[in-house]
This record gives sequence, structure tokens and C-alpha cells, in this order.
Amino acid sequence: MSAPLSSARTRAALRTSARVSGEMLLVLVLAAVALWLVGRMWSVVWPLIVGLLLTTLTWPLTRFLRRHGWSPALAASAVTVLFLVVAAGVVALIAVPVASQSGELADGVVEGIQRLREWASGPPLNIGDAQITHAFDAATSRVQDSAGSVVSTAVTGLSTVLDGVVTTVLAVFLMFFFLKDGTRFLPWLERQLPGRLSTDIPTVAARGWNTLGEFVRSQAYVGLLDAVLIGLGLWIVGVPLVLPLSVLTFVAAFVPIVGALFAGFVAVLIALVSNGLTDALIVLAIIIVVQQLEGNVFQPMIQSRGLGLHAAVVLLAVTLGGSLAGIVGSLLAVPVAALIAVVWNYLREQLAAPRQEPASTEPPDGTVTAP
Repeated sequence: MSAPLSSARTRAALRTSARVSGEMLLVLVLAAVALWLVGRMWSVVWPLIVGLLLTTLTWPLTRFLRRHGWSPALAASAVTVLFLVVAAGVVALIAVPVASQSGELADGVVEGIQRLREWASGPPLNIGDAQITHAFDAATSRVQDSAGSVVSTAVTGLSTVLDGVVTTVLAVFLMFFFLKDGTRFLPWLERQLPGRLSTDIPTVAARGWNTLGEFVRSQAYVGLLDAVLIGLGLWIVGVPLVLPLSVLTFVAAFVPIVGALFAGFVAVLIALVSNGLTDALIVLAIIIVVQQLEGNVFQPMIQSRGLGLHAAVVLLAVTLGGSLAGIVGSLLAVPVAALIAVVWNYLREQLAAPRQEPASTEPPDGTVTAP
């Protein structure tokens, strides 16, 4: 027969559970308030985040120049100008070939639609021309009925483009100031904070900065490997626009998982339009192989030491970020998860019990007693 429950211990356990639940609820409320404030100030926070990410990418070159006698302002100016030149070159590498082959691609799209129509009209679908025409007319009528929403969507898209331009300009200016004056931030922060916070917060900030740098640099390495391998496969198959697709693959690598899917979809689509179904399937196979090598070999080797996040954590973080904030959430999910891990590891270090030194059997004067 089991012993009866102790009422005193039961009440103590309930009080402890209630206290812990209340503290956790308070932490969640404070986190929700912080996220709400970030959302209200997103027009300022987003350029700040982009500027920090760009700074982590360009800081090694700036540090190299400063160590070789360049002044902070001159080094920051030179690196910012070089970044703008490289960014403009990337845009040109994508836009110019696409524009020069736009006519050929348009003809390929028309031919692809015609082939799809011929395939649909045959077995096993046996869709007649009348059915296709009826579906086309229905789609046209629906578009005409929703002309107002189409105009609204176009206006929203234009507003998004303008916001993107403004964000980019602000991020570049912030990057310049971070490169120029960033080394003064932590000493200034230490002087502003009272007590132990003057040590804890600068330490976490320094570790977070190193983590962001590892994330950006590791994504750049992974993107470069993807771009080289996929570009080489596209060149062997004979797909047009190899260089723009390689550049797009490199840029899309900064959005984990989602970016790779988008770049791969574009490459397969262009192969289908230009070369036909067989080459499109070959390109799809190449992309799948490269992505598997990236996910199982390249990325764990490059990111394991820098971020310390399991692949499952990365996948879940990207999925959650994408469901909460779309592409922006997917982009920020991994660095945010890594920063949370930094804070958690620091808290564990501070809350861990001190190690107990083994008791010494020697007397205080250092002499050894006889057994």
C-alpha cells in the first residue's frame, strides 16, 4: 500500500509551480511587448539589421586596411565604394544577359505553352481546344472583374520597391558608420551601463557580433560552392544564362532553404523553356545532387563550428520565420536562432554552479604525513 501524500510537500510543490509559471508568463509577456515594439519601429529596425549584416560581410577588409595604416574614415569609405561597385556589377551580370536574351526566352515560353497544349490535348488527358479556350476565357473574365485589386496590387508592389530602395540606401549609410565607428561602441556601452550589466551586455554583444559574422561568411562560402557547381552543370548541359543563374544562386544562398528552392526553380524553368523537358530534368537532378551535398556535407562542415546549431534547428527556424514574416522571416530566422543560442549559453555559464575542487589531503605547510 502506497504512503499517503504529504499535504505540506504538495502545497510547496504547487506554490513552486505557480511561481515558475508566473515568471515564465511574465517573460513571455515581455517578449511579446518587445516584438510589438520592434514591429512598430520596423522601418528603422530593418535597415539597421541589413546594415549590420552588410557590416559583418565587409568588416574583415576594413580591419585589414586599418591595420595597415588607413584611417577609420578612409578605410570605411573605400570599402563602402567597393561594395557599391561590386553590387552594381552583380546587378549588371544578372540584368544585362537576361535583357539581351529576353526575345529568345519569350519565344521559348510561347513554344513551351504550345507544346503543353498539344500534350494536354492527347492521351491520357484528352483536353480539347474548346475546353482550353473556355478556361482561358474564364480566366480573362476573372482578371477583368478583379481589375481594381490588380491595380491595388500593382500600387502595393511599387510601394514595396520604393521601400526597398529607401531601406538599401539607409543600410549602406549605416554600414559606413558601423565600419568607421563600430569599434567605439562596446567601450561606450560599458561606460553607460550600471553594475554588472556593464560586463554582461557588452560580452553578449561581442559574442553576438562574432556569431553574425560567422553566419554571413559561412553562407557566402556555401553560396559560392553552390554557384560554381550548379553553374558548371548548367554550362555542361548547354542552358543559356549560365552566369546570371550562377549569380542568382549565390545571392539566394543567403536565405537558407527557401533561397535554394527559388534559385533551383528558376534554373529548371529556363532549362525547360530553352532546351526542353529532357535537359530540364537533367538540370533538376544536378540541383538536387548539389543541394544534398550542401545540406549534408558543405553546410555542416562550414557552419557547425561557427553557429553551433543542429540542421533540424535551422530547418524549424526557417519554417517558423517564413510563416511569421515571409521572406524576411526566412532570412533572419537562422541568425536570430544563433543569437538566442548565444544568450542562452551565456546565461548557462553565469548560472552554472561553481566547480568543487577536490579536498586536499596535504597539510597547510606542504609536508607529507607518514601513513
